[in-house]
Amino acid sequence: MAKIFKRNWLKPAQIIVFFYVIAVLISASLLSLPIALKPGVSWTFIDVLFTAVSAVSVTGLTVVSTPDTFSTPGIFILMFILQFGGIGIMTLGTFFWMLMRRKIGLKDRQLIMTDQNQSQMSGLVKLMRQILAIILLIEVVGALILGTYFLGYFPTWQEAYLQGLFAAVSATTNAGFDITGSSLIPFAHDYFVQSVNIILLTLGAIGFPVLVEVKEFFLNRKKHNRSHFSLYTKLTTLTFFALMFFGTFAILLFEYNHFFKSYNWHESFFYAWFQSSSTRNGGLATMNVSDFSNPTLLLLCFLMFIGASPSSVGGGIRTTTFAVVILLIINFAKGHNAIKVFGRELHEEDIRKSVVVSFLAMLLCFAAVVILNATENFTMMEIMFEVSSAFGTTGLSMGITPELSTAGKIVIISLMFIGRIGILSFIFLFNRGKLEPKCHYPKERLIVG
Repeated sequence: MAKIFKRNWLKPAQIIVFFYVIAVLISASLLSLPIALKPGVSWTFIDVLFTAVSAVSVTGLTVVSTPDTFSTPGIFILMFILQFGGIGIMTLGTFFWMLMRRKIGLKDRQLIMTDQNQSQMSGLVKLMRQILAIILLIEVVGALILGTYFLGYFPTWQEAYLQGLFAAVSATTNAGFDITGSSLIPFAHDYFVQSVNIILLTLGAIGFPVLVEVKEFFLNRKKHNRSHFSLYTKLTTLTFFALMFFGTFAILLFEYNHFFKSYNWHESFFYAWFQSSSTRNGGLATMNVSDFSNPTLLLLCFLMFIGASPSSVGGGIRTTTFAVVILLIINFAKGHNAIKVFGRELHEEDIRKSVVVSFLAMLLCFAAVVILNATENFTMMEIMFEVSSAFGTTGLSMGITPELSTAGKIVIISLMFIGRIGILSFIFLFNRGKLEPKCHYPKERLIVG
């Protein structure tokens, strides 16, 4: 593979996609092992492939019941796949390269840049090492907290800590898988479990570089050194929490006289807060989302389409893409030629990428909705919700996933895969590199709008 890359037969984005395809095939093989399945369980190739893609893309959509299908070894295999897919192939690859004392060269760093959506090459290896350490620390702490708390819920300590470990890994990687069979619905009134999961979901989806910069900020503050946050951290954090709070209060507003009619204020708030936090990428639920009204379901589709932050465990168009498009519209309305935010001016290339990603994502989801309407016998809302969930690698469903036809499953598999690798990586699959035009033509204005 290294020789192919050095000869420029494949571009970084193409190699990353190739790695993820291999990861899916290996995952499907592991999940098909007899030791991974409960006695008497058998399933079709398309269902194995669907589950493998859902796990590698950390989506959480399932066509089979996880607790009824997988044995205890199978649960651990699934957790390993979630780690692999959530943290990223190149992050874990960097870790193994360091263990083997292999030199990480220029080509390897280009792959890491592509996999993690990084814009610069300097400090990449250190960043990957810090990301891995932080994520594993978060998962261990989350597993200990939840496992200890679950001692009051499960008959044995082994079962309690297994549930705690899986829940922590699933939440941190925003995978949406669960081994209870009913997500977090049994904990719908347990605000402690919900709060811990919201924290884990947020830490996994807010962006790995944000976590590293926050850690560096507190370390420098302790040493009385000056520290500042990058534009990426400022913009993505602001957008991330703005969408979370917007979603929470919008759900409260839409469901005030509907789903929340019989609930008190704190029950309503936690239902809304958890769903707003989880919808963006987590895929966990404390209720049946089908019980929401259509305005709320459309809102959830919108939030799933945006997804998490770039360089995180999540999918969708990403928070910064959404923020740049909104800033572009605002500045265009004001007659400004440049986008300025937090004392910085955005690059034209980043603006173009944001517009292209947003448009192609809408086109892709529209095409998927049209195809599924032709192949499936579900309502438009159910199909739109499923498509948004798959593209945003969220994992929420209105219950139609197991009932999809083979063609429908292939469409959802494609959306989950593209949602995980990102629209840009998908576009760059067909990129031959920059070609300088041999000539320039006169410019002419068009009538638009």
